[in-house]
Amino acid sequence: QNTDKGDPFVIEEILAEAGEKMEKTIEATKTEFAKVRTGRVNPAIFSGLTAEYYGAPTPLQQLVSFNVEDARTVKIVPFDVTALAAIEKALRDSDLGVNPSNDGAAIRVVMPEMTAERRKEYTKLVNSKAEESRVSIRNVRRHAKTAIDKLVKDSEIGEDEGARAEKELDALTKKHIDQVDALYKHKEAELLEV
Repeated sequence: QNTDKGDPFVIEEILAEAGEKMEKTIEATKTEFAKVRTGRVNPAIFSGLTAEYYGAPTPLQQLVSFNVEDARTVKIVPFDVTALAAIEKALRDSDLGVNPSNDGAAIRVVMPEMTAERRKEYTKLVNSKAEESRVSIRNVRRHAKTAIDKLVKDSEIGEDEGARAEKELDALTKKHIDQVDALYKHKEAELLEV
């Protein structure tokens, strides 16, 4: 191994991998936040639901199309009418607190009014999901920093390069934590909007 001049590719690899993992955390955070209901109905709140379809639990998104009719009403139209009863059961058994009405061709779901208490509950939930994301990003940073420190310790890169790589890593970490904070603030504003 060339010890007097470090291998910049190893550092780039560590930073690129850390960046990728942090990006995945951001995507997961967006998905989690989309599932949390706000004052306006959003088809994403149904994303965790599955219905029995030909004996297999199937994600609702694969079975229906969603049409948002107004702030609280969504019309759910199955691609296959024979799945209507199973879809209705999945909605009724979910933790969304909805009472679906089935007209034989489609299902209408009127979301219950958001109470102040419910908004607070959801805000707490979103806050804890945001904190989980921040922790996940900091864990990625810690693993990458350990890898950089090992390169310095094993004299594969110089201390200056190690310090530079760590600065880049910190900038990457801050950028992603700021993204989580921005997503949280946006979701919180949506939740508190009456």
